[in-house]
Amino acid sequence: MPERKFAVIGHPIGHTMSPFIHKRLFELAHADGEYAIFDVSPDELSVKIKTLDELSGYNITIPNKQAIIPYLDRLDKKAALYGSVNTVRNGSERVGFTTDPNGFLKALAYADISFSGNIAIIGCGGAARTFLYEAALAGCHITLAARDIGKADVLAKEAVSKIPDADISTCLISDLNGEFDLLANATPVGMYPHVDHIPVSDKALAKCKNVFDAIYNPLETVLIQKAKANGSNAVGGMSMLVWQAVAAHEIWDGSTYDINDIDQLIEDSAVEMKKIFYK
Repeated sequence: MPERKFAVIGHPIGHTMSPFIHKRLFELAHADGEYAIFDVSPDELSVKIKTLDELSGYNITIPNKQAIIPYLDRLDKKAALYGSVNTVRNGSERVGFTTDPNGFLKALAYADISFSGNIAIIGCGGAARTFLYEAALAGCHITLAARDIGKADVLAKEAVSKIPDADISTCLISDLNGEFDLLANATPVGMYPHVDHIPVSDKALAKCKNVFDAIYNPLETVLIQKAKANGSNAVGGMSMLVWQAVAAHEIWDGSTYDINDIDQLIEDSAVEMKKIFYK
């Protein structure tokens, strides 16, 4: 029986952890699956969709998470809510899913962080939308902080239109103030190679009980380092990256995994990332 084929698509797409993580997940589930990288821009989707149809499934990264939607037959409930797709399952129909929320919530649980109370979300891009929607669905009081207050207001209004009882206020990052049960960074500030940067002031960070940074390269951003120095519970984005991949395999195959194996995969992914980016 020929090996099933999967891939990740994005543009540009160079160094990515997806093949390493997904190949390991296939092995752990004793499932066959070849995993490749396809550089596909939104403009190319119309001509590449037939090639993508030959795959059993695929993952999607920037800038195709919205662009792929017109080519799908159906979206699951969360993907429709978000208007974003990062996983497709092929078969009798093309079905789109988003596993980013699963990855985020699993990463918080993995770090023993309770997702409740006062939540500060930094940023207003795709990751911020994930954090914002999930916080709204969880009934949190949310402060959405961004460099562009206009964009923050637009995202907040969008969330309230879909989740009417969402409790959201907005502010500039420089004006962030108050005590928070969780601060979630959804900006690229502090990402490799600009590893010395931090998205919020030390004063604001000092009032945060828990901190989550979606960045996984470096493994510990300055934000995470300072949060830990403050005595806060803090975790970076590698666990989210692995857990959202786990969710994709649950969709493709109904695979289940031992938590100890996923713990080890998170550690091994950290080692592999260092090999890729810090040669």
